[in-house]
Amino acid sequence: MLAWIMYDIASNKTRGRVAKQCKKYGLTRFQKSIFLGKLDINRFDELAQMCQDEIDEETDSVYLFPFCQDDFRRIQVLGQGFDKKLVNDEILSKFF
Repeated sequence: MLAWIMYDIASNKTRGRVAKQCKKYGLTRFQKSIFLGKLDINRFDELAQMCQDEIDEETDSVYLFPFCQDDFRRIQVLGQGFDKKLVNDEILSKFF
């Protein structure tokens, strides 16, 4: 399945650890705090648990959105879209 991971984390150290784990799980960074990638359900659950263990639930939030390929094809990007410093055409072609 495809998954969006989005977060708002107060601590730089914690934010860095979560970002590093997202990359380790093979996700692609689309914005400073948004990752996208393919994960099987077990890896999705592992990443969710890792984020749960890392964050401070009083100040931080992490959103993990699973969805299917058909739903992904219906995504519309309006305005500026993705951060061009982080996402190039080669990366976008993997998903769109």
